[in-house]
Amino acid sequence: MQKYEMKVDKPEKMGTDELRQFSSIEFAPYIQLATLLIGKQRHAGGNMFRHQIDTMGILIDYGYIDSTLLKASVVHDVVEDIEGFDHQRLINLDEEGQDVYNLVLEVTKRPGEKKPEFLRRIIETGSQKAKILKCADRISNMISLGFVTNPEFIERYCDETEFFILPIAIEVDFNMYQELINLIITRRKYLEDSGYIEKKKRGEI
Repeated sequence: MQKYEMKVDKPEKMGTDELRQFSSIEFAPYIQLATLLIGKQRHAGGNMFRHQIDTMGILIDYGYIDSTLLKASVVHDVVEDIEGFDHQRLINLDEEGQDVYNLVLEVTKRPGEKKPEFLRRIIETGSQKAKILKCADRISNMISLGFVTNPEFIERYCDETEFFILPIAIEVDFNMYQELINLIITRRKYLEDSGYIEKKKRGEI
């Protein structure tokens, strides 16, 4: 059995030094850039801008205070979801812009890259920050899945999360790993309670 080494660069709790570090991060330029996503609707409702803010909130909730990671979380979908996006707008935001852009690219599907290929790339070559960001992104998506009523979509997304995201989570943050497992369980319980699983077994779907 493979033994995973936890590599979580975050404080056990927010002390004075951590709060000072967190309070010094200037998010406003990144949040303003992320507002370009307000018009991008999500399958579960809401829009992609809210998803960026939610992803950042999940990271903060888990204790992450790395400025590059948090800034990237606020704009992690701009390259993929805004057609013709000028990446210099992100790079030029501040002195960390280039590092933030590089991290965003790690969690962005490349042209012609299929979803399994994209996720395998993160598993095999992604940086620790990219893996942490992808876990927070998926937690946000899995929570939103509670508002989706398409059972085929829910089943496919749960399978994808189990196969690709759990191996990432167990490597970088065991607490995120546990939350993702619980979210998978609740979504599959919904499929079972709705009768979808039984209908599928009977070949009615």
